[in-house]
Amino acid sequence: MVRAIIGSGIILSSILFVLFWVDEKEEKADSFVQKNQYPIVFVHGLAGWGRDEAFGFKYWGGLNDIEAYLNKRGYCAYTATVGPVSSNYDRAVELYYYIKGGTVDYGAAHAKEYGHRRYGRTFEGIYPKWDSNHPIHLIGHSMGGLTSRALVDLMIDGNVEEREYAAANQDDELSSLFQGNKNWVYSVTTVGTPHNGSTFADADNELALFIKELVFHIAAVSGGELSAFQYDFKLDQWGIKRRENEHFDDYLQRVMENSIWSSEDISIHDLDTKGAERNNRWMDTHEDVYYFSYTGKTTFQDKITGHHMPSPLTNPIMVQPANFIGSYFRTHPNPVIDESWWPNDGLVNTISSLYPFNHPAVLFKEGQEINKGIWNYYPTQNEWDHLDQLGFSVASYVLPQHNINDFYEELARQLLALPAR
Repeated sequence: MVRAIIGSGIILSSILFVLFWVDEKEEKADSFVQKNQYPIVFVHGLAGWGRDEAFGFKYWGGLNDIEAYLNKRGYCAYTATVGPVSSNYDRAVELYYYIKGGTVDYGAAHAKEYGHRRYGRTFEGIYPKWDSNHPIHLIGHSMGGLTSRALVDLMIDGNVEEREYAAANQDDELSSLFQGNKNWVYSVTTVGTPHNGSTFADADNELALFIKELVFHIAAVSGGELSAFQYDFKLDQWGIKRRENEHFDDYLQRVMENSIWSSEDISIHDLDTKGAERNNRWMDTHEDVYYFSYTGKTTFQDKITGHHMPSPLTNPIMVQPANFIGSYFRTHPNPVIDESWWPNDGLVNTISSLYPFNHPAVLFKEGQEINKGIWNYYPTQNEWDHLDQLGFSVASYVLPQHNINDFYEELARQLLALPAR
C-alpha cells in the first residue's frame, strides 16, 4: 500500500513537472521575437567527425540529428567539419574554407615553421555568400569553441607573420583570410569549451590515449562494422591518409603512432593549461562580437576526501578523466591548480569552461541587457557531462532538462533574437 502511494506520488510529480516544463517552454516560444536571420554553423570538438561519417551517427545529436531538427523547425543551420586532432590554428583555417569555399591555405610561414604542406583540401563551401553583409553565428562544442574563437581572431586581425613573410618573399598568393578586417561572425557560443585548458590534458599522454578510446567508443555505438568504420582524421597537410581497403583499426593505430604527436602544431598542445594560456594571449574578445558560454558539471564532492567524483549518470567513458580532474592539483608551474579546478564535466574543468581568464565576462541573467565584446556565461548546468551536451549519454534519456533538441532550439532562439546589424 505504501509503495503504491509512493509510486502514485512519483508519477503525479512527474506529470506536474512535465506539464509545468511544457507550459514554460510554450511561454518562452510565445515571447520570442526574431530580429536577425543569420545562419548557425556548428563546429565540432576534439575527435569530432562530419555528417557523412560514422555510419550516420551524428556528432551533433548521436542517433538524433540536431541540424536537421533545427532546419525542420525553420532555422538555418549547418554543420562544419575540420581536422579532429589538428591544431586549433589549422582547424580555424580549415573552418574558414569549409564555410566560404576554396582550397585550404594554412599559410607559407606556418607551413615552413611546422614542417607540413601549405595547402589542404578544397571545399565547395556550405555558405559561399558569407561576408560582412551575410554574417553567421558559430556554436562550438569543446575544442570547437576554441576553433571558433581563433577563426574570429584571424578574420578580424589577420595574421601578421603571414603578411610579413609574403612581403619579404614576394608571395602574391597570400590568403585573404590573413589580411584581416573581416567582421563576418556575429556571435560565438561555446559549450563545454576548455578556454583555460583541461588539467586532464596536462597529464602525460593521457589525452592521446583518450582520443583513441573515444574514437573506438564512437565506432562501437554507431552500429557498423569496425573494419569499415567511416572516420577521417583529415591530416592531409601531414601526408597522412587512409589507404584503400585499410582496416579502421590499422588506420587508427598508424595515426596514433605517427610523429605528429611530438609536433607543437597538434591539438593536445592547445588543450592543456599551458597551451590555453598561450592561446588566450592572441585570441582576443572582440568588441563587435557577441560571446556566450554554457558549462556542465557531472561531479560531486566526496565528503571524506574533498575530491570531486563522477555522478552515477556520467557516461562511462568520462569516469576516468572525471576522477583525474577531480583530484589533480599543483603549485608549480603556473597556473596553480587548486580545488576550484576539481568540479568538471568529465573532460573539462568547470572553471575553465566559463570564459577565458582575464577577458571581460559577466554571469548571464534572464532579462538582462546583452552586450557585445564580453563573455555572457550561463549558470553551470548540473548533471551534464561532456557528451550530454551533444545528446548521446545516459542522462539525455533520463532527465527532462537534457532534451537536446530543446536545448539547442532555445539557444538558436536566443541568437536570432539579437538585433540585426
